[in-house]
Amino acid sequence: MTDKLVHPALTPGRLAVITGGASGIGLAAAHQFRDLGLKVCILDRNLSSLGVEGHGFIVHELDISDSRSVNALAASLIAEHGPPAVLMNNAGIGGGGDILGDLDAWESVIGTNLMGMIYGLKAFLPAMLDCDQPGLIINTGSKQGITQPPGNTAYNVSKSGVKALTEGLAHTLREEAGARITAHLLIPGFTYTGMIARHIPTQPPGAWSSGQVVDFMMQSLGRGDFYILCPDNDTPRETDEKRILWSAGDIVENRPALSRWHPDYKDAFDAFMAD
Repeated sequence: MTDKLVHPALTPGRLAVITGGASGIGLAAAHQFRDLGLKVCILDRNLSSLGVEGHGFIVHELDISDSRSVNALAASLIAEHGPPAVLMNNAGIGGGGDILGDLDAWESVIGTNLMGMIYGLKAFLPAMLDCDQPGLIINTGSKQGITQPPGNTAYNVSKSGVKALTEGLAHTLREEAGARITAHLLIPGFTYTGMIARHIPTQPPGAWSSGQVVDFMMQSLGRGDFYILCPDNDTPRETDEKRILWSAGDIVENRPALSRWHPDYKDAFDAFMAD
């Protein structure tokens, strides 16, 4: 945690709402915000992982993909605690497969990762705009939503949508609220969260902890960064930047889709990364 006020919304006594806050990055952020003196509300569909860590937080069980439940809970929270100073849309699930996969899995992933974020924004943002105080919105995206690695298209689609949503949100807020409310896209690297722990019981050397991601997020907010592109212990920022540039180059250079994984472009990609 830093003693520096990294954003004017992070003032003691105001409310921070975090979806998917019962574990991982969301829980690490909850601790940071609480240590700064904010009232922290954790919304999660599985609060059992919190245990004693739930003490000191406002906690509510919520399926973020259920718009009616989101609206009802948001109205209740705003009535009791006032509009949020911070809205961190962090709830997310993995899986989904490619386009030949199960439709129910697609609907679940997109319903949680993208539509759930939209529901949260629609439920909380009007009150944030009306209260005439500084506000902070953090949406958790993914590098997969930018570089599109094959094999899990449903997840990639959901996180591509998060990127587009947050970019559009930042523009809208700039037009509607000036610099009073800001939006930021958190793009974690390889992070050891509960989603990963279900498959890998111990933290791999290449992964960052959730706490490291949140520390980096806070530093980035202090700089005013919109794109919070996190490295990890395996992938430095320079590597991420080159991968992103190559992906964008598929359009500019008229290469095949996802040419990074195309056998005819393997040597060219390797040379580009080595340059």
